[in-house]
Amino acid sequence: MPSPLIYLTEGSRIFLNSWKHRLLPKKYAGNAKEICEQIVEECWNGRYFRTSTGNFPQFWTRDFGFCTQSLMKLKYEEKVHHTLRYALNNFKIQGKITTTITPSGKPYDFPTPAVDSLPWLIHSIKVSKFDYYAFKGFLNKEIQKFYVRFINPQTGLVKPELKVSSIKDLAIRKSSCYDNCLVGMLARDLADLKLDNPFASFDYPDLLLRHFWSGNYFYDDLSRPNYIAGDAQIFPFITGMCGDKEILSKAMQAISFAGLDQPFPLKYTAERGAVHFVEQEIFLRNYESNSIWMHLGPLYVKVLQQVDKEKAAECKVKYTELIEKHRNYLEVFSASGKPFGTPFYRCDRGMLWAANYVTL
Repeated sequence: MPSPLIYLTEGSRIFLNSWKHRLLPKKYAGNAKEICEQIVEECWNGRYFRTSTGNFPQFWTRDFGFCTQSLMKLKYEEKVHHTLRYALNNFKIQGKITTTITPSGKPYDFPTPAVDSLPWLIHSIKVSKFDYYAFKGFLNKEIQKFYVRFINPQTGLVKPELKVSSIKDLAIRKSSCYDNCLVGMLARDLADLKLDNPFASFDYPDLLLRHFWSGNYFYDDLSRPNYIAGDAQIFPFITGMCGDKEILSKAMQAISFAGLDQPFPLKYTAERGAVHFVEQEIFLRNYESNSIWMHLGPLYVKVLQQVDKEKAAECKVKYTELIEKHRNYLEVFSASGKPFGTPFYRCDRGMLWAANYVTL
């Protein structure tokens, strides 16, 4: 586990930054596309792509993975490769792949080791065609450690008894649909990159449908809770684990039925009721329940446009209006559509995720 000092220093820095940027918010000139292009450019700090220009100036493995394909489309290949080299060098020195690297270059996990760190790192290597040969031995060791730590060798699924970090860092789930989608993506990417692949005997598209598909929507985790989760509906398609248009159409209908796309997409859940959170969530209440997340939004639209181009276009118009209203790309909004805030935290701005808006 990381030193408590890291949590203290990083937490204090984020708290102070969030209030500073609330009081002195940066505003960009231009239309939504121009605003987002400026933000992406400013997220490059000369060594790596920061997650944001505000609260999160560090490297986050997951968030960079969300954006790698878009950054490549935007002709940032050299800077993407610099970022991967920066991350891999720091991970190799520390002897592990983590969720995060502090601005000073120290890897750590927040709040616990995450199932999706290795998959997103490998995926970024793959889609950017990064020359990983110098790190091949390190990556193969991390792959084996990952398999032993997270995977049930009988089922191929993430061990349900583990409390792990994930896309919803503060939620407690039992082998989430999202995490297993990422494991399936990892298995495919390892085969393509010819790295060690202990997952080769498992058919993850089949496992996903057998364990998570209800007939109308994907369950959030193996306990099959009685609510609809936004991330569970989009990541089977983002990761390529499901390509069935009928299932996609039903999953998109489930999002609308649950109101996860209102007043604009996308919420994790409609309410916090059945979702369990770690104790620290009390300081960020509803940050990861019914709030509206702008890293999920463009990913949702990219999936939605495969079955409903008109509605996808309407969503993009809403994002355009939000970006131009706030003159920035904000991190997260309350359920009512206002910038998210608690006494301990104010939503971030200047997010690298803006790259995904530009490439919609």
